Amino acid sequence: MEIDYAPEFKRTIKKLSRHYRSIRDDLEPLITSLKMGELLGDPLQNISYSAFKVRIKNSDNKKGKSGGYRVIYYLKTPEKTVLLTIYSKSHQSDVDDGEVRRIIDKYEDA
Repeated sequence: MEIDYAPEFKRTIKKLSRHYRSIRDDLEPLITSLKMGELLGDPLQNISYSAFKVRIKNSDNKKGKSGGYRVIYYLKTPEKTVLLTIYSKSHQSDVDDGEVRRIIDKYEDA
């Protein structure tokens, strides 16, 4: 499975890495699992794409998965997964469906 990164994801990870030094290490198990073809997390119901939200721990914040990160990704093809965005649950409660659609549309247009 090929993993790609939406511009929104790259921008957000850079911003979060200023506050959370271990964010890239925390993401590694997720990326490894996705590369092996595993579908992780919960499907997003109100959008027309095969998109999922998965919780991962934030080892800088010591609150486990509940205070960790949320990663939203979608299956572009059976061989390609795109990481759309990431956010810290302690700083942002959720990303609405319209925002997820906007990120996917912007990625597809690029």
